[in-house]
Amino acid sequence: MENRFKAQVAVVTGGARGIGAGIGERLAAEGAKVILWDILADPLQATVMSLREKGLNISGKIVDITRESEVKAGFAAVEEKEGRLDIVINSAGIIGPSSTKITDYSYEDFRRVVEINLNASFLVTKYAIPLMEKNNYGRILLVASIGGKEGNPGMAGYAASKSGVIGLVKGIGKEYAGTGITVNGLAPAVISTPMNLDTDPQMLQYMMDKIPMKRLGTVEEVASLAAWIVSPEASFNTGFVFDLSGGRATY
Repeated sequence: MENRFKAQVAVVTGGARGIGAGIGERLAAEGAKVILWDILADPLQATVMSLREKGLNISGKIVDITRESEVKAGFAAVEEKEGRLDIVINSAGIIGPSSTKITDYSYEDFRRVVEINLNASFLVTKYAIPLMEKNNYGRILLVASIGGKEGNPGMAGYAASKSGVIGLVKGIGKEYAGTGITVNGLAPAVISTPMNLDTDPQMLQYMMDKIPMKRLGTVEEVASLAAWIVSPEASFNTGFVFDLSGGRATY
């Protein structure tokens, strides 16, 4: 698999750490030129330097994907420098309040979670597609969550926003099904990442107890599945959300 993505250009959002960094490393290890986007400047720089030391073709760019102008400019820069765009993986996201009933969940928090998890997914997809259309080829993967399928109590913003991401995948996937561009989603259960530090421990235990394997998933497991979804091999898959749940998924 060393050259599965040879000569391909990939953008991975939320690339400073966690799932985004892991996926970026996997794609680069298989030959892709990877640009990591994030708003966390220091962690992004550290990740880029670490992966470059491994001999990987990685660069980083500060992009706030909740701002349309920055997303548009970010993809314009990719087109100007690379002349193509083959893969986009949107893994940036936040959990927001947890163990919080809707009556105690502030509208400000709800809007913020939806803005980052759902609205940004829309923007990234909207501005990635025109670049891919030029070569009639592309792979877009939006990271959703098993919580978007089944819901998690006390996490209204997260569950609703990730459900929205699933709907976006299904709709846009069908829009471009007649092209060489696929749009898919990934719905992990709880993965061991720094984002879990923001989750209430009792809520985290509740979610892990629902996993028959009785453990958290790993970034490497996410990266492995993600790499196949965005590969040329996955040519007959679009508008679909792949589960990665340790047995939790029920449909």
